[in-house]
Amino acid sequence: MEVTRIFDLLPYHESKFKPKDDVVASKENGEWAKYSIKQYREIVDNISYGFLALGVQPGDKIAQISSNRVEWNFVDMAILQVGAVHVPIYPTISESDYKYILTHAEVTYVFISGQELLRKIDHILPEITNIKGIFTYKDHHEHKHLNELIDLGKQNANKALLESRKSVVKPDELATIIYTSGTTGNPKGVMLSHHNIISDFKVCAYIPPFGEEAKAVSYLPLCHVYERMLNYLYHYLGFSIYYAENLGTITDNMKDVKPDILSTVPRLLEKIYDKLFATGHKLTGAKRWIFFWALHLALRYELNGANGWFYELKRKLYDKLVYTKWRDALGGKHLLVVSGGAALQPRLARMFTCAGINVLEGYGLTETSPVISVNDLTPNGTKFGTVGKMLKGVEVKIAEDGEILCKGPNVMLGYFKEPAMTSEAIEADGWFHTGDLGRIEPEGHLKITGRKKELFKTSFGKYISPQPIEDTFKESLFIDQLVVVGENRKFAGALIVPDFTFLRSYCTVKEIPYTTNTEMINLPRIRKRFQTEVNKYNKCFGDTEKIKSWDLLDTEWTFDTGEITPTMKLKRNIITKKYEDKIAKLFE
Repeated sequence: MEVTRIFDLLPYHESKFKPKDDVVASKENGEWAKYSIKQYREIVDNISYGFLALGVQPGDKIAQISSNRVEWNFVDMAILQVGAVHVPIYPTISESDYKYILTHAEVTYVFISGQELLRKIDHILPEITNIKGIFTYKDHHEHKHLNELIDLGKQNANKALLESRKSVVKPDELATIIYTSGTTGNPKGVMLSHHNIISDFKVCAYIPPFGEEAKAVSYLPLCHVYERMLNYLYHYLGFSIYYAENLGTITDNMKDVKPDILSTVPRLLEKIYDKLFATGHKLTGAKRWIFFWALHLALRYELNGANGWFYELKRKLYDKLVYTKWRDALGGKHLLVVSGGAALQPRLARMFTCAGINVLEGYGLTETSPVISVNDLTPNGTKFGTVGKMLKGVEVKIAEDGEILCKGPNVMLGYFKEPAMTSEAIEADGWFHTGDLGRIEPEGHLKITGRKKELFKTSFGKYISPQPIEDTFKESLFIDQLVVVGENRKFAGALIVPDFTFLRSYCTVKEIPYTTNTEMINLPRIRKRFQTEVNKYNKCFGDTEKIKSWDLLDTEWTFDTGEITPTMKLKRNIITKKYEDKIAKLFE
């Protein structure tokens, strides 16, 4: 059968692949709860019957606020089967954003995973008059449990009505509204059809070199279109999906599951690198020397044997001595890692790929369902420092001002209730303005060079694009985050958030007693070391773009502290306001 609506994935999976008990799995009370496709479909149908009994109509909006778990899939498919619209919401957004989205989307029912999330929004729910009911995935006396909806469905099973509802759902109909957090203003509701998302995962299906025996570990939020599309792709390819408990348990979960594929953002790879580096420093004698020789070799890796036969000979030796242990830490297989959401440092791609963990960087937006381009495993399919070649059927052109424009079946229907904003983003002939700057390399790979809206001009009239400067400086092991500032100033400055994990390791090696972050960043010796890093990376840029004044911050930036979005993008307006005094001092 052909998959033309997202819920078609379930009968497609059952008809095409061998039965298995772990089509989807998540951990409950220390044990993996696994579901076969028959169990999966039965639960989905019963939830759909429950929706029909509640009077859910085609086009009704149903929200889900949950971490990754099997129930996310059950509710997602059930919503879509009855012709309703799924509104997935991040579990980590602000109270004001929750209120805005639930009201703006006219949500009728809300599914919430647990007590912690309920505490965040329970007191605002009575203010949102369009909400008819709340369901949870864990027992709470205040609201109904998902099992109650399943029981309602069992008592009111109406297969004919459900089939009738499914039959009238068209591929081009609205399937989901995904609210992007953005860096300014209210969230925007991106409207995606079944066809938008299906077109994207079908043209990505050639990338994983595995069969239906493969396993995937999922930890990125399913409410983000990136992980959600890949979730559907895994269904389409017959892979088993294991949902990690949380980011803190990801490596333990991977050792347990031994996955073949993982989707991630660069931050996890950076943390794994830091952990490996710290482990190397704990070694002594010959083991330590071998570890760092292997690391140095990996950081210089080039594809297709470009470093020559002697390099490849050493690589084979270090694979037996070191790299195989790195793979063991991530489950033991030659893992395929797909990275997106933010710029990946080329050194990380080189290092992991050298060690037999293929890292493929891609690019896209919520508005493009999401993938526009991605590196792959075909001959010349990967180029470090780029986001790969365009997907089949997706067109890209570079506008005169350098902006990346995209056209294809993956481009959104528009922004919910925002026709003017939609017209501004999508031209009459279908070209979508990404807001990103880039260029197409001679081999056909796309390279991102900055954000159009982030360009600023110095007092000398010179334009600076901060993102490529920030991405380059973050190649330093000492730097976790960095923001470039200097609009209407004589030169560019920067606020730097050190990588405190690496800084502690550095201090241990240099026998510098580590006290607090605040004290360490003010040590003359540490500041001198950071100046060395600034001098090193300044060589990559012209005089106008060089960082001529900088300061260190003593606190990491996280989504919870407000400086970055859930996809690790800088909230520049918030940063410049929060650190207004420090920025001013850079230019005194």
